[in-house]
Amino acid sequence: MMRILALLLLVMTPVSSIAATLMVFGDSLSAGYQMRAEQSWPHLMEPMLNGSGQKMKVVNASISGDTTGNGLARLPKLLKQHAPDYVIIELGANDGLRGFPPATVEKNLMAIIDLIYNSGAEPLLMQIRIPPNYGKRYTRQFEAIYPKLSQDYDLPLLPFFLEQVILRDGWMMEDGLHPKAEAQPWIAQFMTNAIAPFL
Repeated sequence: MMRILALLLLVMTPVSSIAATLMVFGDSLSAGYQMRAEQSWPHLMEPMLNGSGQKMKVVNASISGDTTGNGLARLPKLLKQHAPDYVIIELGANDGLRGFPPATVEKNLMAIIDLIYNSGAEPLLMQIRIPPNYGKRYTRQFEAIYPKLSQDYDLPLLPFFLEQVILRDGWMMEDGLHPKAEAQPWIAQFMTNAIAPFL
């Protein structure tokens, strides 16, 4: 009897009241580098999304230092554990900073996208850019990976928030690579606006 009642309750629950899960899958740019987890932009996104009418649970599965290869290795477990509906892919910066071959980065990202699609989730790919001191040829090849994958897979290409943050006084750490805690609320709102059309 209890089983039947539970089934009826589930059927009668409006679909709009069931929260979807958004997983942010990235590196130190999303992990909240050198700050408390609750200060990171993925954590701050959840109330913004819910405040705009979205029923969304946000899981931050980002780890500082991750490359696309590291991410690919740990993704299957994360997909099984969190069963996300959407996944923001914010990976590749560490590959670029280490001068990894663009073909390797592209291959890893393709495998990541395939795993996400095969799990039933929707991937949202973020454009990643690297400092120009790696040379025009390498920088151009690296940055071209992301629009190419977006076109090949017909998936959204999200803007690289760091391009805006780096222009603001006092928002970047002394290393010139990571946003401070003060920048996180702005990033959260920027990303909320960026993904809203695709949810």
